[in-house]
Amino acid sequence: MPQATMGHAMSLGLTALELARIQFAFTVSFHIIFPATSIGLACFLALLEWKWLRTQNPVYKDLFKYWIKIFAVAFAMGVVSGIVMAYQFGTNWSEFSRISGSVTGPLLTYEVLSAFFLEAGFLGIMLFGWGRVTAKAHFFATLMVAIGTCISMFWILSSNSWMQTPQGFAIENGIIVPTDWWAIVFNPSFPYRFAHMATAAFLVSSLLVVGTAGWHLLKGRRDELIKKSFSMGLWMVLVTSCLQVVIGDNHGLNTLKHQPAKLAAIEGHWETNRDHAMPLLLFATPNMQQEKNTTEFGIPYLGSLILTHSLDGEVTGLKDFAAEDRPNVAIVFWSFRVMVGLGMLMVLLSLTALWLRKKNRLYESTWFHKFAIVMGPTGYIALLAGWVTTEVGRQPWVVYGVLRTKDALSHTVTADQVGLSLIIFVLVYTVVFGAGIYYMFRLMKSGPEFLTHLDPEITGLGHFKTPLRPLSAVDDPIDGQQAPLDQNKEKHHD
Repeated sequence: MPQATMGHAMSLGLTALELARIQFAFTVSFHIIFPATSIGLACFLALLEWKWLRTQNPVYKDLFKYWIKIFAVAFAMGVVSGIVMAYQFGTNWSEFSRISGSVTGPLLTYEVLSAFFLEAGFLGIMLFGWGRVTAKAHFFATLMVAIGTCISMFWILSSNSWMQTPQGFAIENGIIVPTDWWAIVFNPSFPYRFAHMATAAFLVSSLLVVGTAGWHLLKGRRDELIKKSFSMGLWMVLVTSCLQVVIGDNHGLNTLKHQPAKLAAIEGHWETNRDHAMPLLLFATPNMQQEKNTTEFGIPYLGSLILTHSLDGEVTGLKDFAAEDRPNVAIVFWSFRVMVGLGMLMVLLSLTALWLRKKNRLYESTWFHKFAIVMGPTGYIALLAGWVTTEVGRQPWVVYGVLRTKDALSHTVTADQVGLSLIIFVLVYTVVFGAGIYYMFRLMKSGPEFLTHLDPEITGLGHFKTPLRPLSAVDDPIDGQQAPLDQNKEKHHD
């Protein structure tokens, strides 16, 4: 193949900037699903162990030992995918690191020092400590890991929120220099984005628990392990989905104040409504070339009411911003509606569960179990849609109003280089993380087992392997073949 043709094939006909953005979007999308899972499951595991210590009900301990396997897989893949993603700051986005690294670098360092070390220090005890330390010491380790995941989220969201609403800095010789770390860390959008992401992580994990338990209910299992998982997961969905509605509304008001172009794109709002009320568009087909929506359907007055708390409140339209300062309206408009639409279905799921609890039909309604299974992965879809909304909506800025994305690209990187690395990433991620996700599905399909009343060797000292890595805590074969021990567990289902 001629060199020019090969280079064109590697670049896929796109520029280095476009390919670098696609590569980062691909790697961060893979990455975010694993930390979201481990954040939520770590807190769920802490709750299960606390309930076991308080009640001595072996069901909680058995559920802990089941869900810790899935947590271990998610945690391991989250660490690996996070390291790969971080390298792109020095390869594809070296100008971003050079210009803003004095702010983002320390924030990521704080995450490593305060969160990663905490997680790493107690993770081994959490995964391999049963029978080796006291019950209270083990619970303390679990609690520290759960707190560590939340601290990690704190610093990552602080860094990303600063890029959305930068504060506390000065520009000297073209370099961003921190002047007020309190303003940097607690920038205007951080409290809303942190609360929004934390609630999303809990929703992701609780829907995972609900979907898994719903699948086993549909297959006929009615033992206490499945019922308890289903019930606890649905209570968490109820709390977090309703809370997310409130947090999302306040986050939107914050976005209107600090990122009005993003908010206008979210609403598909082109003309500033100076003499009339703004409708809430449910559906539209934004056309950036014609600067209008070719088709739209909305509810009159509701847009102004939600965004300004007034029936005729004024909201700045996209035409008030220069064309080069507008994000891709169609992507932002529809990704936001995917997120909100799924969020409403989550509220519906939890409210329906309340009704079924009252009728004593929660564990017998097959149609609802099917609904729960379908809703299982929606937490991930809504999570990704939310991140697409916030990141694409920030464009064309990488640091909003300060540093454009095109100026953050490495000067020396070529389209052929980024295209080749993107192809390699897609192939490797498909194999490695595809296998990991498949393994998680196998674990969910096998379901929790009664372990406490079996032979003491199963739960006592020596049950877990010598700790080498998080995946050492998972002893289920990926090929689905049962070990003799697993066959014995089946006798304790009911």
